[in-house]
Amino acid sequence: MICKGNCSLYILSIALGGCLKGPPVEFGLTEDTGGHITYVLGAAMALAKRNDVDRVEIVTRLIEDERLGPAYAAPFERVDAKLAIRRVATDNRAYLSKRDAIRDRAAFTSALIALLEDMPRRPDIVHAHFADAAEVAAAVRDRFGIPFVYTAHSLGIDKAASGVADADIGERLAEEDRAIAAADLIIASSRDEAERQLMLYPSACPTRIHCLPPGAGMNEADICADPVPARALIAPFLRDTDKPIVLAIARPVAKKNLAGLIDLFGSDADLRAQANLVILAGLRDGPESGETEQRQVIQSLLSRIDAHDLYGHVALPKRHCAADVASMYQLAKATSGVFVNPALTEPYGLTLTEAAVHGLPVVATCHGGPPDIVATLRHGRIADPFDPAGFAGAIRGLLDNRVEWARASVEGSIRSKQLDWSGYADRFLRIVATLRPKPAAVHAPRRLLLCDIDNTLTGCTVGAENMVQFLSSQSDLAFGVATGRSLQEAERLLREWRQPDPRVLITSVGSEIYWRSGARLVADRDFAAWIDAGWAPGDFDTLVSAVPNVERQPPVEQRRHKRSYFVSDHAAIARIRQLCAGLPVRVIHSHGRLLDILPERAGKGAAMRWVADRLGIAEQHVYAAGDSGNDLDMLAAVRNGIVVANHSAELNSLLGRPSIYLARRPHAAGVVEGMRAFAMKEAA
Repeated sequence: MICKGNCSLYILSIALGGCLKGPPVEFGLTEDTGGHITYVLGAAMALAKRNDVDRVEIVTRLIEDERLGPAYAAPFERVDAKLAIRRVATDNRAYLSKRDAIRDRAAFTSALIALLEDMPRRPDIVHAHFADAAEVAAAVRDRFGIPFVYTAHSLGIDKAASGVADADIGERLAEEDRAIAAADLIIASSRDEAERQLMLYPSACPTRIHCLPPGAGMNEADICADPVPARALIAPFLRDTDKPIVLAIARPVAKKNLAGLIDLFGSDADLRAQANLVILAGLRDGPESGETEQRQVIQSLLSRIDAHDLYGHVALPKRHCAADVASMYQLAKATSGVFVNPALTEPYGLTLTEAAVHGLPVVATCHGGPPDIVATLRHGRIADPFDPAGFAGAIRGLLDNRVEWARASVEGSIRSKQLDWSGYADRFLRIVATLRPKPAAVHAPRRLLLCDIDNTLTGCTVGAENMVQFLSSQSDLAFGVATGRSLQEAERLLREWRQPDPRVLITSVGSEIYWRSGARLVADRDFAAWIDAGWAPGDFDTLVSAVPNVERQPPVEQRRHKRSYFVSDHAAIARIRQLCAGLPVRVIHSHGRLLDILPERAGKGAAMRWVADRLGIAEQHVYAAGDSGNDLDMLAAVRNGIVVANHSAELNSLLGRPSIYLARRPHAAGVVEGMRAFAMKEAA
């Protein structure tokens, strides 16, 4: 059980793949020595700096291999005062790929459990990186009762659909599903991973999934790296080193699509004339060195350079160190270049945040986590690697548009500061704290207040603070939110605005309900089953998507009981309502351009009535507050509705009703104003 009270934590991380040691990291030393090493070390180093953490250890395999060097054979490596790496030995001390390491996992697990048996103090929490480590962590929990957190890093679900999956992908998906089922909590790096990828697995439950982006890089000094070493590294390859650099940094594995990058570069005469292509693809001694996939990818890169006659235009260095990588980012920026990630699918993309730190604009794949990163950091463009000409055009467009390039450079430099490892560590510990037993509320509330989040609770910090003070004084009031956002996004916004934990969360425009039980959230499966009656998205989805001026929202916005589109054209909205007439669905338009289609029984109003009924609260004691069209059915149904002053015209039809209080103040201050006005009315 995780330690209680104010004690400092002992955190044990398990990471089995690749070659792991303290900085500087030898990225690309093996096929599996990639960006996750930055994550594992960055997270551990940040946690070790915390006053509420007194010990962090990373556990990995002990490897004896002369080619890799003695560092990976050291049983214990002290990284700093509170952080160390332990390497656990089994009878097989050879370097093993992730696929081959499966056969050694039972021995590793037994050795780790034996090590923990002899420890005077055992860890309070285990952090498992990848599904292989989760299997080990589950065995540790079964033996000692230590809860574990699972970070997936790179799920196989998209790889299975990308056309580059291995023959054993079925076994991998099953292993990942077991990890998802077993973990006490799951950390996802992006909304796409949290809300789409993970939810494709049978055992996924959104209440155990938390979206927590990693920090950007490990060493702040890298931002001021000297570009001279990078210029020396690539000079032997290039005719004109002053051209803008199109930079890619990735492990030499098929899904990173580096061969496709060379093809699109070689096929675009304008791009080839305008820029140089530099690829840092791991470490190698020659085309025959490394593991099977490494060799195949490197040989493919070399053959494509030859096929397109790109000598003098492409640099593919055999070896580089961490300092060279930082230097290369700086050189690419100095040449007004662009960083590219052309992966067929990318679960997150740490190199994109590293590029932002260095002020280097990006063009990144639209598949996986990168759209979230680019949307947050605003430091470049998204493109589809399955459309090589379009991807090349996106690179050229950014190189040609100096205003956009400069804006992306500045935005990335500034906004990447919010992706710091210190913030990650703080949020990680807050998530872990939910594993501590917390008494469930025992009082039965007499009243219920449901608030929209965007532009109702948010928008004014002073109003938000007043809302917190008001709620703390209302002992008989159950506070909940009703939002168009997903569960993870709703919780993120509530944290950002420092609002109290809601008793209930109605999310996804009233198509999902989550109840707080102690420190945990529980999905209301009865509500989900009730609204599922007659729900058949196939009856309308294709028809709606074909309506002119309608754009389907990204996959991460689609839910089991919600289909979402972008549409602002009134004729298109009318046509959609016509197409859906007679179907058991609700069509909700809000914020001028967001359109959601829900089951007929769903919606904020229906969810409000369901929640009030479950809490045993009478209709006259239910209050609701909102600002936009997706609050319309809730505000129309409630006896005590609050429309904040900053409301949209979509709610004008409600104004003047005796059940609606139109606040003079905007945002949360308007909610408090309305609640006090209703209290005065009831007291009169």
